[in-house]
Amino acid sequence: MAKVTVKDLDVKGKRVIVRVDFNVPHKGDVITDDNRIVAALPTINYLTENGAKVILLSHLGKVKTDEDKVKNDMSIVAKRLAEVQNAPVKFVNATRGEELESAVNAMNEGEIILMQNTRYEPGESKNDPELGAYWASLGDLFVEDAFGSVHRAHASTVGIPTHLPSAVGFLVEKELSFLGGALNNPGRPFVAILGGAKVSDKIGVIENLLKIADKVLIGGGMAYTFAAAEGKKIGNSLLEADKIDLAKDFMAKGEGKLFLPVDTVIANDFDAPTDIKTVASGEIPDGYMGLDIGDATIAEFQKELEGAKTVFWNGPMGVFEKPEFAKGTIEICKTLAELDGATTIIGGGDSASAAKNLGFAEKFSHISTGGGASLEFMEGKELPGVAVIAEK
Repeated sequence: MAKVTVKDLDVKGKRVIVRVDFNVPHKGDVITDDNRIVAALPTINYLTENGAKVILLSHLGKVKTDEDKVKNDMSIVAKRLAEVQNAPVKFVNATRGEELESAVNAMNEGEIILMQNTRYEPGESKNDPELGAYWASLGDLFVEDAFGSVHRAHASTVGIPTHLPSAVGFLVEKELSFLGGALNNPGRPFVAILGGAKVSDKIGVIENLLKIADKVLIGGGMAYTFAAAEGKKIGNSLLEADKIDLAKDFMAKGEGKLFLPVDTVIANDFDAPTDIKTVASGEIPDGYMGLDIGDATIAEFQKELEGAKTVFWNGPMGVFEKPEFAKGTIEICKTLAELDGATTIIGGGDSASAAKNLGFAEKFSHISTGGGASLEFMEGKELPGVAVIAEK
């Protein structure tokens, strides 16, 4: 069943609390990537254009010390938000109290308040019932549009909607549509590509996708734990020794559908390599480490992707931040971007960064705004911030 959406609510004249994901990367007061702000605009603009009084809540970074508070002050986001849309934006440097309440009471239709960082409140991440009830008292309706936070049961994601009529915003609706489609009714063949450093980060995803996908391609640092599980030589490559038995289990369960690299780009040093070469997978000499998939693996993975109708990709194929080890990620990204007739989904994180940095973002069907949330969703886990919203 589909969730109640913002379009199902009568918002005119109402105070609508919107949980957005404005956890943007920044250096000092300069935002280095405003994608999450831009992604929230369809919901915000719909509300202001339909006469709502919009109260925005978000966290920014981790807040454990006074220094963190200074570093993660939400005022820099308010400034950028005011630049990218037309409605008036007022920043309130408070998370509770008279200043915030007076500002909310003085709002006119079509205006926006952005409250200070929700994590300034210690009760936020503990889903403090009193805090959730207090924030809910500021509004008439609640809209969940922070997909990057819906896997966390916090006061701003779960506490507020337990007290107010609630709906999902356009961003969360889109995420659920694409990820849910891949999970529950994918066009086939359905190919999953999983990379990144550690098997332990993706255990649940690998397990679930081996049941659902037609093929699962494994790259990145986690591939060396699989190679070790096959008894192959991996030199000084990344290894999770305590996950070797798990890798063996995955290979047994995924026989015929789990594909591992056949060659690997290796180097004699991570930071300052003086010798870089390609060797067959499992033939990495001592003193060398694997840092990318090789050309033969790229060709093999491209072959397995031919004719795919649904592709879910999470995790780079190598250390793509370093140009000498970026080819695998670049080529897979290009292949997916040019795949005809396929629904192509990137599950956030480093893969999303790669697609954007390489200029391919527009060619993907969907790039998730929530790495952790998209992975938990693909594991088949319930997302607390979504579960709390009623179904139609």
